[in-house]
Amino acid sequence: MKPPGRLIVCPTPIGNLEDITLRVLAALREADVIACEDTRRTGSLLKSYGVSARLLSYHDQNERARTAELVKRMRAGEVVALVSDAGMPLVSDPGFVLVRGCVAAGLAVEVLPGPSAALAALVASALPADHWRFAGFLPRKRAELASAFAGSETLVAFESPRRVAATLAVLAEIDPQRPVAVCRELTKIHEEVVRGSAAELAARYSQQPPRGEVVLVVGPGPATSEADSERALLAVRRLVAAGAKPRTATAVVSELTGTSANALYRALTA
Repeated sequence: MKPPGRLIVCPTPIGNLEDITLRVLAALREADVIACEDTRRTGSLLKSYGVSARLLSYHDQNERARTAELVKRMRAGEVVALVSDAGMPLVSDPGFVLVRGCVAAGLAVEVLPGPSAALAALVASALPADHWRFAGFLPRKRAELASAFAGSETLVAFESPRRVAATLAVLAEIDPQRPVAVCRELTKIHEEVVRGSAAELAARYSQQPPRGEVVLVVGPGPATSEADSERALLAVRRLVAAGAKPRTATAVVSELTGTSANALYRALTA
């Protein structure tokens, strides 16, 4: 009986094709099938390195059906490579369902290191990297956005270039002197990292929005004392007792006090 196959998670370049690793190329050549977001984009990457492979589309709309198919293939002994259009799969990209499916089926999952826009931006920002969190794509609602900015660690997030000005305007209202880095087109020809205060960058991009792919890095917010946290939690409890929904109450108090909405909600429901 043929032994079970495995899944190899392969990060791909975020812009510069030379950033692909030798291990990733070897894995792509070894794979029986490569699951990818866009077969045309992945096909172009493989052609650049003379890799011939069978490609199978795997994206947000079909990942549950594809996961069942790919797990079946791996159980039959095939090796499946998973890639996204750029960077590490699962990090704001498809792949979570497949990895969970492999774990549930007892199949081996191998993750290869490689390019990551979030890590590149964090380092290039020159902001504290000892404590940081990745928020994926930032929310659009002001209260949720304010909550995202409320943490006492460096925040790394993806943002649409069309929304950079509006997002920074919200941060500038909350904390105009908060340090920010707008990292644009990382590893590409027009790579640019602009550093400054929230107020400065909000004004800059209100006149001319950035172009290309953007990663925002926001410096830590002011630390919240234990007494401040207790007062914020008390305010949430009073709002809930008055009839407000817990999520709404935590969002409002978070926006007013700078206390993390998630921390407030956890404390409220503990």
